[in-house]
Amino acid sequence: MRVTHNLAEGVGVKTACNVLGVPRSTYYFSQSKQMDGKEGKSNTIKRPSPPLKLDQSEYDEMLKIMVSDRFCDMAPHQIYATLLDEGRYICSIRTMYRILTAEFNQVEERRNVSRHRKYTKPELLATGPNQVWSWDITKLKGPRKWSYYQLYVIMDIFSRYVVGWMIAPREQKALAKKLIAESCENQRIQPNQLTLHADRGASMRSKTVAELLVDLEVMKTHSRPHVSNDNPYSEAAFKTLKYRPEFPSRFGSIEDARQFCRDFFTWYNEEHRHTGIALLTPKDVHYGTAQEVLDKRNLVLADAYGKNPSRFKGKLPSAGRVPEAAWINKPKDDEISKQISSENSF
Repeated sequence: MRVTHNLAEGVGVKTACNVLGVPRSTYYFSQSKQMDGKEGKSNTIKRPSPPLKLDQSEYDEMLKIMVSDRFCDMAPHQIYATLLDEGRYICSIRTMYRILTAEFNQVEERRNVSRHRKYTKPELLATGPNQVWSWDITKLKGPRKWSYYQLYVIMDIFSRYVVGWMIAPREQKALAKKLIAESCENQRIQPNQLTLHADRGASMRSKTVAELLVDLEVMKTHSRPHVSNDNPYSEAAFKTLKYRPEFPSRFGSIEDARQFCRDFFTWYNEEHRHTGIALLTPKDVHYGTAQEVLDKRNLVLADAYGKNPSRFKGKLPSAGRVPEAAWINKPKDDEISKQISSENSF
């Protein structure tokens, strides 16, 4: 076994054992026995370092390269090839994996997490119409497989009133800019009056739209990535659209889709009694006739109560009241009063 030990110091334990036909378990067992017989020595086996092992400076250099901004998103194969193209060789691909496993346990987690942006949860409050709008784009199936039309919709979150919509053959930032500009003009939006909320689609984050909002002095917010709850009003409107009994599986043409949406949004704004706004229509809330409608409903309920109080268990029924606020991500109760007072101070 001494011969194996002497050879292992030069070429490594694995190679020495293979050459001499000695199982490595036998070699390590023999070494442990020798260590146990020496006074004051630990029985922990100190294995000889392989001659090909990186020294500490090489190890540190390779680790620094792999976690750098340039290479942190690359696989070791890509790093290896890139370094070779630049005339550098530090270690093999397998050694890169060993370093990453030793440092991070999982190769996938070697990215510098601190450099990725942390998105803040949007908390938006509207206490009246034309304070916060939500907009989004959804696909409508065309006449053939893999053919789609793009439906753009802008909605007021307080009244649920659709202030603007458009159908186009494809998604384009220029079309989004046009729709937003026309909607702001139609609603007579004043500078610093409106916040426009959207998800993180390409059109929503485009420079074209951003420049328009700066010109109009409209504030903008975006949903967090992969969080549909950050844009609930637009998502709910699309669900109402696509769950209508007459909604087709496919549209025969873009004009067919436009006519359908023209009828739908007229119904949605002027006839649809929305549960989130006391069963009022979006048009009633948006244009200030909601209280008049509720007063008429209360007269009907009062008349019914007068004729048969027992049917209402002796309690005068109410038609509800006009909503006071609409939220995107409503905060905790102790923070609400602060935000409402802040909104009303302007």
